[in-house]
Amino acid sequence: MDYRIEQNGAELKISLSGRLTFNDHGKVRAMIQEMVQSSANRQILVISGLEFVDSSGLGMILVAREEVSQLNKNLTLRGAQGQVKRVLTVAQLGKVIDIED
Repeated sequence: MDYRIEQNGAELKISLSGRLTFNDHGKVRAMIQEMVQSSANRQILVISGLEFVDSSGLGMILVAREEVSQLNKNLTLRGAQGQVKRVLTVAQLGKVIDIED
């Protein structure tokens, strides 16, 4: 997995690409640290570039949500497609995280 971050005022966009799996734990931890340190209240994970996510990847997304919500920040997932969208639906992640098309 690779990620790119851009901040525009009160909104932070993190664009993810590739595959989000257990092996990406270190990168995700670094990404979460940047999210926590950002002054933006609205944080958006743009996941349209992700081609695959496994259960560990879902868990890391939930950890990111927990970390930013402790700071009263909102996390939104945007642009899921294909296998990633199916996994989010089956896992019913939309019950705990805002998901936008």
